[in-house]
This record gives sequence, structure tokens and C-alpha cells, in this order.
Amino acid sequence: MPSSNMITSMFKAPEINPLTYKALSIPILNPINRYGRVFFFSWLGFFVAFLSWFAFPPLLTATIKKDLGMTQADVANSNIVALLATLLMRFICGPLCDKFGPRWVFIGVLLCGAIPTAMAGLVTSPGGLIALRFFVGILGASFVPCQVWTTGWYDKSVVGYANALAAGFGNAGGGVTYFAMPAIFDSLVHDRGLSDHKAWRVAYVVPFIIITAVALGMIFTCDDTPTGKWSERHLGGAETPVIASTNPDYPNSRSALSSGTTTPRVPNEKIDSKITSSSSDSEAQVDSSNGAVIDELIVAPTWRETLQVACSLQTVSLAALYACSFGAELALDGALGSYYSKNFSHMGQTKSGQWAAMFGLLNVVTRPLGGYIADVIYRHTSSVWAKKIWLTFLNVVTGVFLLAIGLTNPHSEATMFGLMAGMAFFLEAANGANFALVPHVYPFANGIVSGTVGAFGNLGGVIFNIVFRYNGTHYERSIWIMGVITLGISVVQSWIRPVPKEAPSAVKH
Repeated sequence: MPSSNMITSMFKAPEINPLTYKALSIPILNPINRYGRVFFFSWLGFFVAFLSWFAFPPLLTATIKKDLGMTQADVANSNIVALLATLLMRFICGPLCDKFGPRWVFIGVLLCGAIPTAMAGLVTSPGGLIALRFFVGILGASFVPCQVWTTGWYDKSVVGYANALAAGFGNAGGGVTYFAMPAIFDSLVHDRGLSDHKAWRVAYVVPFIIITAVALGMIFTCDDTPTGKWSERHLGGAETPVIASTNPDYPNSRSALSSGTTTPRVPNEKIDSKITSSSSDSEAQVDSSNGAVIDELIVAPTWRETLQVACSLQTVSLAALYACSFGAELALDGALGSYYSKNFSHMGQTKSGQWAAMFGLLNVVTRPLGGYIADVIYRHTSSVWAKKIWLTFLNVVTGVFLLAIGLTNPHSEATMFGLMAGMAFFLEAANGANFALVPHVYPFANGIVSGTVGAFGNLGGVIFNIVFRYNGTHYERSIWIMGVITLGISVVQSWIRPVPKEAPSAVKH
């Protein structure tokens, strides 16, 4: 796409696939358009969730740790517990998205996580903080409905970029919180005259207000699907047959979409974007970019189907890679401030937190780039394998950078921040490339795949935080251990097909 067209597409209403009503471009800067509005709230919802989910580490380095008398082990335990709730909720949110729709799941997660955020002022002990962070960790599950929601609104030709942009902008909340929470705390102490004891508690009212406002925005300004309510997701354009897939990269879904039967569709006057023309010939039902059947209609899963999809080699492969990339990111988000303070003792809580914030803020560029390049590769090769190779490459290079940082343990700021930036580029790009591949695996059960892969990201975070927990202040040792694990898993899973040859037996029509 020429650069001028790309810039224009950020503002204008997108053209729409007439068969799925999914957008063929991303109106990033047009929240007035219904597709742009969904994209806006997708990333903003995840952003504010991340803002609260990781609001504790910036102040745990010194203020909260001192006020509550926490040990280094207490801090590490609180980081682990913050990920456990997210791990459990991401597994749950996947099937819930397929059953009730991602928008309402998104809203529910935000409101459930906002309440414990506002209750930070009630904490008086290390145990209380650990318990509180468990419930605040619910917010991390917002990633699943974020990705499922954008997948439901954007065509496969751009879904990798759409998912990576939404997640990248959202992940940046982890970086912004390293600036925001110390700034709010400092303002309450120096401008409002509050003691440290009171100021950090009052500071957590701010993310509560923001999260609640965003959830209300989703309720009153967005739709579940391009055809309206979640119960209306079956509705489309003209009444047309859907033919069986001719592309071996795509399994047929369990629904009638794979059997060549007619799926009734009715006109939808809510679509306010330009609809592309289509032929009445049944061949028009095949996506011209990949020759795959349009079998993306999400169906309510049974427990057996959920287990089969979640446990398939394709889902497990992506989940293992995400456990390494996003899991490492989560662990580093909680440890970088302390690591920098140890190696560069002249840095205080605020400055070390600001440098640690750079790691998360790079997500604005790096994660979308990983998804965008995956889409470009796919458009030029029409091969899902090409996306898989790109993803594996990114994870391998990430592992190499983690080894380099851990084994050299830099005490030069230039070397440390240079290596961290290089590692962040490949790690965060891998996160974007992963969810560029997720929508291809089982399109009719995208929530299950997204939830499983997303949950494994948190499982990786828990495992890597345990590594940090038992290595104490030897942060460099923990980092090279992460590098070894990442390299090993990247190589072991590289042979697995990116999509199954056929759907599981329980989900075949």
C-alpha cells in the first residue's frame, strides 16, 4: 500500500468485505466511524487496564515497600500473584467471548478490576497488598476480549496489524504507568502536602476513575459486531451460498458454513462505511487474498470442543511462544526498575522507573510492526507458514538478546539500555506476530484460541517471576535463564504446522 494511501486510510471510513462485513483497512484516527470507534476502545480499554494492572511496581521499588515493611520476597510474591488472576481469567474469558461476545466480556473485566484498584487505600500489610494485587490482576484478562473484538471487525488481510496495534497501544500502558504513578504520587506529596503513607493510597483512585469512564464509553458508544448485537452476528449481506474451503491451510468449521449450504443473510443499514461490490457468483465467497472459505462465524463452544481446540498442537505451539515473549515482558515490567537501581545506584525510584518505562513504551511501535510485517509477508506469500517462520525468528533473536544481557550484566548505561532496546524490539514484535497468526488457527473458535494463548502469556510471566523470586537481586541470572528457555522452546515448536490439516473430530460438520 502506498504511503499516501496508508495515511488516508487512517482517517477515512474503510472499505468493507461484503461477505463478512469486516473492514479492509484500519481507521486509526477516525473514532467517529464505527470501525474506528471499536478500534479506539479496544486499545484504550487494554491501555487503562494495563495502567492499573502494573500501577504497583513503580511505587513498590521504595515507597510501598518501606511503608508496609515488605521484604524482597514479598515484592516478588506480589508480582507473581498479580499474574495468577490474569492467568485464570484469560482461560475463562476465551470461551465467554465466543458465547456472549467480546464487548460485554471486556466491559465486565474492566469494571471487576476497577473496584479492587480503588481499594488500595485499605491495605495495611504485605499480605493485604498481595491479596489486593490478585484481584487487580483480573484487569490483565482484558487482553483477550481486546483481540477477539478487533478480530471480529477486521479482515484477515489486516487483522494482524489491527491486533498488534490495539495490543501495542494497550501494552504501552505498562510503560506509561512508570511515569504516571510516580508523578501522581509526587504531586500529592509536594503539591497537596500528603504524607507518603497517604499519598500512594490516594494515587490509586485515579486509575479507578479512568477505567470506569472507559467502560461506560464502551457500553454507550460501541456495537458488539459489524451487524449489531452479538445475537445478530450471523447476519450479513445478500443471501448467498458459502462454498467449502479450497485452501489446505484452512480447516472447515463445524457449522453449516463448511457444508456448502446457504446461510441466510439480511441487509444491515447500520453499516456506515463503503461496502465493496461483489459478484453473485459463488466464487465471490472465497477471499481473493488467500482462497480460503469465509468460515469465520464464531459458534458457542461445548466443553469437549473447547478442550480439543485449546489442546491442539497449533494452539499449544502459539501459547508456548507467547509464554516466552509476553511472559518475559511481564516479568521484566516488574523487575527492570529494581534491576536498574541495583546496577546504577545513583538512580532513585523515579529515574529508574522512567528508564524502565521505555521498555513498555516501545510497544507503541514494536508490537504493531511485528503484526504489520506478518500481514505484509502473508499478502505476498499467501502462506500461513510464512507468518509462522517470521514469529519463530523473532523469538529466537529475543532469546539471544536475553542471553547477552544476562551473561554480560552491563554496568554501562549505554550498553544496558542499548541491549534492552534491541531485546524489546524483537520480543514485542514477536507478541504482535503471534496474534497475527492466532486468527488463522480456528476462526470459528477464535475466543478459545485467543484466551488460551493469552493465558499462557501470563503463565510464562508467573514462571519467569518465580525465577526472579528465587534468584533474589541476581537479576542478570534470571534474565539469561529466560533466554535459554526462550531459545529452547522456539526450536522445539518450529516443526509444528501453523494451522491444522482438519478440524477436530468434534467440530467437523
